[in-house]
Amino acid sequence: MALRIPIRALLLLMGLLTPGLAQVLVPAAAPRGFWALPENLTVVEGAAAELRCGVSAPGSAVQWAKGGLLLGPDPRIPSFPRYHLEGDPTKGEFHLHIEACDLSDDAEYECQVSRSETGPELVSPRVILSVLVPPKVLQLTPEAGSTVTWVAGQEYEVSCVSGDAKPAPDITFLRSGQTISDISANVNEGSQEKLFITKATARVTPQSSDNGQLLVCEGSSPALDTPIKVSVTMNVLFPPGPPVIEWPGLDEGHVRAGQNLELLCMARGGNPPATLQWLKNGQPMSTPWGTKHAQAVARSMLVMIVRPEDHGARLSCEAQNSVSTGIQERGVTLQVTFPSAITILGSASQSENKNMTLSCITKSSRPRVLLRWWLGWRQLQPTEETVMDGLHGGHISMSNLTFLARREDNGLTLTCEAFSEAFTKETFKKSLTLNVKYPAQKLWIEGPPEGQRHLRAGTRVKLVCLAIGGNPDPSLTWYKDSRTVTEPRQAQEPRRVQLGGLEKSGSTFSRELVLVTGPSDNQAKFTCKAGQLSASIQLVIQFPPTNVTILANASALRPGDALNLTCISVSSNPPVNLSWDKEGERLEGVAAAPRSAPFKGSSVARSVLLRMSSRDHGHRVTCRAHSTELQETVSAFYRLNVLYPPEFLGEQVLVVTAVERGEALLPVSVSANPAPEAFNWTFRGYRLSPAGGPRHRILSGGALQLWNVTRADDGLYQLHCQNSEGTAEALVRLDVHYAPIIRNLQDPTEVNIGGSVDIVCTVEANPILPEMFSWERLGEEEEDQSLEDMEKVSEGSTGRLRIHHAKLSQAGAYQCIVDNGVAPPARGLVRLVVRFAPHVEHPTPLTKVAAAGDSTSSATLHCRARGVPNIVFTWTKNGVPLDLQDPRYTEHTYHQGGIHSSLLTIANVSAAQDYALFTCTATNPLGSDHTNIQLVSISRPDPPSGLKVLSMTPYSVGLEWKPGFDGGLPQSFQIRYEALETPGFLYMDVLPPQATTFTLTGLQPSTRYRVWVLARNALGDSGLAIKGSQISVTTPGLQEPSGEPDYQSPTEQPAGISEKTEAGSEEDRVRNEYEENQWTGDRDTRSSTVSTTDVEPYYHSMKDFSPQLPPTLEEVSYPRGLEEEDVAFPGHLYDEVERVYAPSWAWGPLYDEVQMGPYDLRWPEDKSEDPRGIYDQVAGDLDPTEPDALPFELRGHLV
Repeated sequence: MALRIPIRALLLLMGLLTPGLAQVLVPAAAPRGFWALPENLTVVEGAAAELRCGVSAPGSAVQWAKGGLLLGPDPRIPSFPRYHLEGDPTKGEFHLHIEACDLSDDAEYECQVSRSETGPELVSPRVILSVLVPPKVLQLTPEAGSTVTWVAGQEYEVSCVSGDAKPAPDITFLRSGQTISDISANVNEGSQEKLFITKATARVTPQSSDNGQLLVCEGSSPALDTPIKVSVTMNVLFPPGPPVIEWPGLDEGHVRAGQNLELLCMARGGNPPATLQWLKNGQPMSTPWGTKHAQAVARSMLVMIVRPEDHGARLSCEAQNSVSTGIQERGVTLQVTFPSAITILGSASQSENKNMTLSCITKSSRPRVLLRWWLGWRQLQPTEETVMDGLHGGHISMSNLTFLARREDNGLTLTCEAFSEAFTKETFKKSLTLNVKYPAQKLWIEGPPEGQRHLRAGTRVKLVCLAIGGNPDPSLTWYKDSRTVTEPRQAQEPRRVQLGGLEKSGSTFSRELVLVTGPSDNQAKFTCKAGQLSASIQLVIQFPPTNVTILANASALRPGDALNLTCISVSSNPPVNLSWDKEGERLEGVAAAPRSAPFKGSSVARSVLLRMSSRDHGHRVTCRAHSTELQETVSAFYRLNVLYPPEFLGEQVLVVTAVERGEALLPVSVSANPAPEAFNWTFRGYRLSPAGGPRHRILSGGALQLWNVTRADDGLYQLHCQNSEGTAEALVRLDVHYAPIIRNLQDPTEVNIGGSVDIVCTVEANPILPEMFSWERLGEEEEDQSLEDMEKVSEGSTGRLRIHHAKLSQAGAYQCIVDNGVAPPARGLVRLVVRFAPHVEHPTPLTKVAAAGDSTSSATLHCRARGVPNIVFTWTKNGVPLDLQDPRYTEHTYHQGGIHSSLLTIANVSAAQDYALFTCTATNPLGSDHTNIQLVSISRPDPPSGLKVLSMTPYSVGLEWKPGFDGGLPQSFQIRYEALETPGFLYMDVLPPQATTFTLTGLQPSTRYRVWVLARNALGDSGLAIKGSQISVTTPGLQEPSGEPDYQSPTEQPAGISEKTEAGSEEDRVRNEYEENQWTGDRDTRSSTVSTTDVEPYYHSMKDFSPQLPPTLEEVSYPRGLEEEDVAFPGHLYDEVERVYAPSWAWGPLYDEVQMGPYDLRWPEDKSEDPRGIYDQVAGDLDPTEPDALPFELRGHLV
């Protein structure tokens, strides 16, 4: 039963009696001034608690005290974050609310009301807030969740300790679901005040039924809704039950020899399961065993073949496990029945009319057997019978028989039979067949007739031996000259002797002998025998020499030695003729007289004398033996072995070509006998290691293999060969080819215009080829890449590109390409700089720059020139050299290749001092050039020029023009047009304002119009010019195709167009990079605006420059007087403008120079300036409404 922990304090008693419920201990009536009093309260740790306090005088100050400590009148109770007052103070509600109670909240509380005008000081009765703390864990020994192994019937001790709790928990033990009564427990103080720990100990005696069950420790407490539990699994060990043997059949122990006996032994129960062991007569037997854990059964199957010697053996099965106190055993004794095996002693073969004696004997059998004889179907009576004891408790029986052999008994079966009552269903017997012998009656041979017994070697001959009668069958044995004829053991192709088997046809027997005749068959006698009978036949064979042998008088030969060879034909019939030849060359020899030889043939010999040379080594000297009658020849050869020192052959390679970083093989073609003992290679006096190295090895034939070949490996390699007869040497050259490397390429190469120069390209390469040099000119256009005017010269390792009468168009980058067939080709870049005198760009006779002359603005004059080498700029004003030391003047010089610029900035422009003619002079060692720039005042713009039609439709016309001088202020454009048959003019503003292309819309088909383009700035418009700014067009009809119809174009070239446009374009194509970009002059934080086109005057705005963004759509104002239906929708106008007017980034740069900051020492490479943004700044100090006092023809002159 569960252990109840004694209560140590009244507080614990209250917690046990009132778990989770508020208990009210209040007096009979509430004290005066309180309408609600706090009550004793018990809560579980973590829950919320509320102590009520209702005050009758709401205006009073109320606070709570905890264990004598005042919490303060603030409803939030800042010192205790989990505490606050709840309720409506106006109603006198001051309830203390505590969130997530813990053990620190376990104390006495009272509600205090301070003195006030409406009432006296009040204190509620003290109440107790009891906080119950549940146990969090149980610690079980052995460890919870584990499996403990116990032995059934032994006692074990288990302990369980609870965690901190309030009050102390009760601990109960359960074994297999049953409560354990034998437990002891005690309560100790916990880790904190008011907390307790319970430790309980139980004594457990497990039984076999507890195996696999749980031992549970259960802790309960008023603070818990359900008890907490921990457990261990019991693994109880107990012994198995006794073994049982299942015997197949009814008669236990009775078996028959040869039977496959299967006995199953089982033992139930036990943990661990039983170990089973079979024994035979007390000796262990090797048998497998297994267990079924679900059924707790151990099984072992004994399988054995019963033998006679197993009679009386005891088979037993033992069962035990690790906790068994003894071995349990079950056994059975075998009773084996085994039959008899019969043997007949004596020969079944006998000559006719003689007695035969045989014995029939059995092996040991259980029980005994009786014997009887049968000859065919006739029973014979034995002459003697005997019975004796046998092995394994059995008996041995024996019966003797004697009878007369007759010819008619030949082939009959003689049987000995054994029988017994124990083997009624079986009969055991042994039989043999009688063989009564009698001889054959006749023997003869069939073969070639008498006149046809002279045969040629290799002829196939069949001899047949025949005999009549006889038992056993006649053996018919063949003999050759008294030796038995047998087939060869190893197969031969073709087989020279084939001996057939004995064949029988009725009473006639035959045996064939097939011969492929050979020398040994010459005059041989072939005999066939059958017992005492025999027959013979003789053959004569013609055969070529059986062997041709060559004898030499010396084995070790050297050049100059004499060699005598003798050829002997061992045996032939008839004799042969001998002849000599060496590698097809006939030799004369000396013949000897014939002699008798084996196989009754003849032997002949012939000798020859030879003088040796090294070339004879390996040659064959052949002796041929020819038989005229047989028309056959037999040959033998003698291979000459001439010892001589190494000799290099004619095919020895003397030059080997290899590619750098590749492999090279220096072959060896040497003849020597014996073979060279060593191949030693030497390069530049150093011997290469025969064992090889990081980049070489010497092959078995002496060849030298190199890899990762470098040009340093090029040269002569000396090969030294040696054998026991002498030495020889050879030189092999290794020619290493490697890709070209340009060693010298003068960059840049300079030449004066009109002069001659060679661009020299010197390389290191192997091989040096006449046509390995090629040249390319690098350029974007095909005409820039032409080399027609240049001469290509190749001299060994130097290639030249020779230029005569150098032109500016030939300046640029060239590439020297060298390809000698070894990859990769070498490429080198070189710049050709054509030096020429300065050429200043001045597209008009007079360049104008406008600026306000009020001493508040600045002006920048731009002078640009081309020339090589670098140009020096000088400035004059009205012919007087300009004093650049004057702080009002700042000059910057820029160099970019062959293009040079000078920017002269004039600060605080004064009309009186600075409106003048400035001259820029460009000078280099080859000459000079100059241009004039006039600084003028700001004014109205000049009229546009070059108005022309780009496209036309029935309702629109695309226009393009060239802007004129903007007067120093941003200008915009306006289209004026009229229909010739309709009075009045129409106007349309061009958008974006600086665009020089525009699509005029809203036109009528098949109508002739006159169109003007006007320029405007802040000072007014340009007025109408007679030429260049007006055009007449006729729109096509609706049926006519749109395009570019005829129109009236300007009759003259517009004023201000440069006459040097074509020349300037040609110079723009010159790529004459003389040197890297340079910057000279002092640093100045000011900047200037530079812009122009190739075909227009240079106009420069004097206001501070700001970058122009791409044009954006703006509001468009239309001239008054136009009807609404005559004006196109502004969006359509913008669309037309966007289609015709290219974006700012599509314009090419007007100058190579662009705006630079004070620290930009190099010209940017990919920047350009929008030409339409040059004049965007408006002079802020001018009144745009003030009319210009100067007529147009006087604008631009000095004031």
